Amino acid sequence: MTLHHPELAERARAQRDRLPDLYGCIDFDTTPHRFTTDPGVKSDLPEWVGDRDAVLADDRAVELIRTTTMLGDVVADAYAALSRERGVNPLIRMLQQACRSGVDTVPDAPDELRALIAAMEDTPDWLDMDLVEEGARQLRIGAAFLSPYITRGAFLATFINTYAALPMALTGALTGRRAARRVNETANFFTVTTLPGALGRYGEGFEAAAMVRLMHSVVRCNALSSPEGWDPEVYGVPVPQADQMPAGLINMYLSAMMALGAGRGEFTARERAMLEVSRYRCFLLGLPEELLPTTASGIVEVFHARAATLRRGFDDATCGELVRSTMAADLRPGRSLLDQAAETVERSWSRAFFLGICGGDRKRAERMNVPFGLLDAACVATTAPFVLGRFVTMAIAAEQPLLRRIADGYTTRVVKQRLAEYGNAEYTTHAATYRREVTTP
Repeated sequence: MTLHHPELAERARAQRDRLPDLYGCIDFDTTPHRFTTDPGVKSDLPEWVGDRDAVLADDRAVELIRTTTMLGDVVADAYAALSRERGVNPLIRMLQQACRSGVDTVPDAPDELRALIAAMEDTPDWLDMDLVEEGARQLRIGAAFLSPYITRGAFLATFINTYAALPMALTGALTGRRAARRVNETANFFTVTTLPGALGRYGEGFEAAAMVRLMHSVVRCNALSSPEGWDPEVYGVPVPQADQMPAGLINMYLSAMMALGAGRGEFTARERAMLEVSRYRCFLLGLPEELLPTTASGIVEVFHARAATLRRGFDDATCGELVRSTMAADLRPGRSLLDQAAETVERSWSRAFFLGICGGDRKRAERMNVPFGLLDAACVATTAPFVLGRFVTMAIAAEQPLLRRIADGYTTRVVKQRLAEYGNAEYTTHAATYRREVTTP
């Protein structure tokens, strides 16, 4: 029985009526195997991170994750479903034009496109665009000077659970050269949204969010259209909102943990601004407000509730393949000695970041195909003064009244340089590459 989030639960159940061709195969009154509150079953919440029993005792948080584990994005899904007749590329071109010059400029714009753009334009009452711009200014520093060294490691964190990683495994999008493209597209999205004005209605960030949202829906539609490769009773809804939340708020989760660790119950003004831009990005991607807390304790609560109810599972055919191909991918645009050196440094930093996700457990990281050796440690230690030193220096300079504009101008130029290195995001997927056989845990 739904007690705490009845409107959200009704929204999830209504998916079957609104898009029966896609969601007709799913019983929304049944809890999928991936979701568990059994204290005897291992979950994705490590003991060193949180007390699972205490998390499971919070009925409201558990219900929220259970509901959003069954929640897709019917607005974007309806538009993505048109790819069966029109193909994905025409949908991308129409969406790009609608983002850049308005949906009325798209010839014979389908109602599904109009509905998607309208949903993204329907900004929530809580949104403060001035705060978004300030938050973007703060996040630009990390995007310019820190993210290039850890994005791959953060990306790997999305592959350590079979149930959450399966949709990407089905696409075949993270094998071979396509792995590099997906990592760079992810980096491109989070980086471009930090540019000045990028999240305005006609900004690059707004368009990037629309493209990412469409690609999530294309993956969802293709997975649900491949019943031999997707078992709703085991996995629930592909790419559910509960699985999108961590990527959108990971930066704020880390800030929240540090705030609570320092005995602070509230975010600082700087952290609050970063939270605003993070929440708005999530809104543009279709996440419900219930998954976007405004307090440090609230963010930790939803993160831990998701991990505590996600059945642990790491199989080599799904997770291992994704991790190996992502680690092997060459992310740099060239193959010069400088590019190769930069690639080596970045891989070591990404391994270090992933090791942190594993709680410093080198054996666990190695079992997941991300070994962290002495050479990696030496590489990180040697380059840390430059990487962290530049990041901290620019963060301090950005808060000095006399240096703020100069620092932000330089940071913005570096961000644009990063975007050039990541390359143009293509946001494409091909149903023909979807795997038809998967390992069921």
